[in-house]
Amino acid sequence: MRLAKVVGQVVATVRSDRLGMDKLTLVRFIDQDGTPEESVSVAVDKLGAGEGEWVLVVGGSSARMSVDGSGQVPVDLSIVGIVDEVTSDAGTLFKKNQSQ
Repeated sequence: MRLAKVVGQVVATVRSDRLGMDKLTLVRFIDQDGTPEESVSVAVDKLGAGEGEWVLVVGGSSARMSVDGSGQVPVDLSIVGIVDEVTSDAGTLFKKNQSQ
């Protein structure tokens, strides 16, 4: 799993039948401090994460299994959690509902 931040959405009404009509989001991977990577990726979102939220993202076979359990869905990334808080020995690094 990796931390990412939702930075947008993708609308694609014409798509593979196996993909279904789950929400597609644009995510940018981040480190524990919220420092973003440069590139963005598309992830399937069955949880309804909103723009600006920190999320947990899985890839590969874990992403395919998280969508429908069959592992036959053509996805590379899937959001599997919406982060409420990130802490470490340095203290609280992120807390939902606090402005970033």
